[in-house]
Amino acid sequence: MKKVITTPKAPSAIGPYSQAIQVGGFVYTSGQLPVNSATGMFPEGGIKEQTRQSLKNIKAILEEAGTSMEKVIKTTVFMADMNDFAAMNSVYAEFFCEPFPARSAVAVKTLPKNALVEIEVIAEAE
Repeated sequence: MKKVITTPKAPSAIGPYSQAIQVGGFVYTSGQLPVNSATGMFPEGGIKEQTRQSLKNIKAILEEAGTSMEKVIKTTVFMADMNDFAAMNSVYAEFFCEPFPARSAVAVKTLPKNALVEIEVIAEAE
């Protein structure tokens, strides 16, 4: 059975989707833009600040689901510019430890609201 996960500590869905869905022992997050839920804005700065905010949003959603970043098994990182990979990766490494989750990282033409990054994850439910 599907369970909808919602927290005010991450941006509200702006369309017909959920922040996350828990089903079959797993939590699947929607892609998280770097929106600060308190201000509705992107953080000032560049890819590092935006990556950090996207991952903070994911962390809040996972905590609402009763799980954690340590339980993440797969991530997908969408970037507006692959030249930002090293900077994104340096911040990403602050949120994950060994054994690291599997990951895909792709460059896309544009992201909603012209974000520099969007990240989604799959995590084990606790």
